[in-house]
Amino acid sequence: MTHSTIVLGGGCFWCTESVYKEVRGVTDVESGYSNGQAPRPSYEDVCTGTTGCNEVVKLEYDPEQVSTRELLEIFFVVHDPTTLNRQGNDVGTQYRSGIYFTTEEQRATAQALIDELTADNAFGRPIVTEVLPLANYWPAEEYHQDFFERNPHQGYCMAVAAPKVAKFRKTFARLAK
Repeated sequence: MTHSTIVLGGGCFWCTESVYKEVRGVTDVESGYSNGQAPRPSYEDVCTGTTGCNEVVKLEYDPEQVSTRELLEIFFVVHDPTTLNRQGNDVGTQYRSGIYFTTEEQRATAQALIDELTADNAFGRPIVTEVLPLANYWPAEEYHQDFFERNPHQGYCMAVAAPKVAKFRKTFARLAK
């Protein structure tokens, strides 16, 4: 079985992680930081907004069970790709929308999907998602891993992450584990 890796920035990694842990064919989800200047940033470093790092999730997946396109379709449903450096009340470069690819196929798939969504005016505003090669990935601290799963009743999780999981389950039931 061949696995692929793609890294996605869609706002707070707790929310993005909580969705992708439910996707059939996704074999591992890790919260982390990428595509900034700091080689091994901490959460506190990233929160300063000076590292250029984005809060991301690294997905390991089996392309025979879930395609790159399906993962990206989920991505564009569970976050707002039209707001620059923010998702809801979370503001800063660490919350930017980003697709960080590890293969040319992923880059081409991402660009084709963005082109389709743009042509269809799917969001009514321009998509600002950056599509770049993965750079400077570093895993987030242990307490960030599986955060929603371990803290489902925490306020942020109930208000922000839980609705994203519900939206995934409703929109992509065929891809749920």
